[in-house]
Amino acid sequence: MSTTPHPGTWRLGRLVGVDVLIKPSLLLMGVALVYLFSSRFDDRTDSNPYVLATAFVLGLYVSVLIHELAHVAVARGFRMRVHSVTLHLLGGETLIEGESRKASQELAISIAGPLSSLAIGLACFAIEPALSGTSADVVYAIAQLNILVAIFNMLPGLPLDGGRVFRAIIWQVTGREEAGIRIAAWLGRFTAVAIVAYAFTRSDEPSFEIDVVIAVIVGWYLWQGAGDALSNAGRSARINALDARVIGFPGATPPPNAEQLSANLHGAELLKAMAARPAEAYALIEQDGTVYGVLTARAVDEAYRAGRR
Repeated sequence: MSTTPHPGTWRLGRLVGVDVLIKPSLLLMGVALVYLFSSRFDDRTDSNPYVLATAFVLGLYVSVLIHELAHVAVARGFRMRVHSVTLHLLGGETLIEGESRKASQELAISIAGPLSSLAIGLACFAIEPALSGTSADVVYAIAQLNILVAIFNMLPGLPLDGGRVFRAIIWQVTGREEAGIRIAAWLGRFTAVAIVAYAFTRSDEPSFEIDVVIAVIVGWYLWQGAGDALSNAGRSARINALDARVIGFPGATPPPNAEQLSANLHGAELLKAMAARPAEAYALIEQDGTVYGVLTARAVDEAYRAGRR
């Protein structure tokens, strides 16, 4: 069953059971990229440089989609629900329900995208010598850009994949997910400023104005994404810390006709299950059907609020 597209997106269809969405900004960026990269093929006399640039941009967008589907595959391996993949101005975004339950899961999901870009780049480099003419030029350009995408995405700042990897490492070392988010988010803001500052140092380049515009757009995207991560850091950590077994009352007798919840629920999955069946108290049930104890809505609320201290 498909999900309703977010406002401001167009639904292209479904791929491997996931909605594929695009934002209109993707088309604007596509036109800009065709214009920018057409000069790369100006020396080709056998083909129109704009046709070659269009083929290159389409290949790039397919690469971005594969990058996001790599995230999808690993998340599903951890039995997480994936709602959609959205392609936008500066790449893509995979909407995964809830958060990773462990640092190792976050690390695996995050690094899958850059590794897929690296694999695409290396594969294109491998097959390029067997091609000739315009097809070789396009494949070589796609290889170069995928390697650059892999390297850029591994910068250790949110919202980049490298920021999520760094967040997972800090989480694993300190045991505090929130600390990982905050450190990676501030690194993301530092990266945003550094990219814009570097663009201004290249004033002697012929493409200086274009470079600055691109750097500002990328810097704005990183700054906004890092800011969102900082805003949600505490909330995400508090939600992920919720565990039905820990919050519940083991051995307690549930009220008559109490709604039942799995004793193994935690984090966003626990809150979603409670929202689907609102009640003051729940019977916590083991996998074999026996009663573990009781979970109250008040206890969950108190546990969430206690995490704010």
